[in-house]
Amino acid sequence: MADTMTGGCACGRVRYTVQVHDDDAYLCHCRMCQRATGSVSIAFKSVKQADVTWEQEPDWYDSSPIAQRPYCCECGTSLGFKFRGGSDKMDLTVASFDETPAFQAQAPFRRREHAPRVAQHRRAAGNAHRRLSRAGRQMGRSDGEVSGVSVSVC
Repeated sequence: MADTMTGGCACGRVRYTVQVHDDDAYLCHCRMCQRATGSVSIAFKSVKQADVTWEQEPDWYDSSPIAQRPYCCECGTSLGFKFRGGSDKMDLTVASFDETPAFQAQAPFRRREHAPRVAQHRRAAGNAHRRLSRAGRQMGRSDGEVSGVSVSVC
């Protein structure tokens, strides 16, 4: 049985209603998604294009010769991904749903040559954190923290 769910962009200009038939979702780590979102990965929910009704049509970005991405030109929210042809499906970003969905992440999708070097990023972030802590101690801070600077370690 399908559930009717709603979603949209951060500013509310672009809105959609979609029929969701299962709770499967996935994380994509491909380089195209990384560049489109500025993140290591993006969570997607795959749906049939015919099950999506746009109350306000999104803007579309041609992210490659084979794919397009819906987004809001006012606030910049990334809303999904679809191939230009040959598929009746598209993906909606999990974060664009209004209610926190109970989607279950399945195996992540990624092409081997596009896989992020997460361990390398963790080492770099850890090294930066150690350098900042050392700088804080040198500045006389007992906790080793440098005011106004934070480093996130994934």
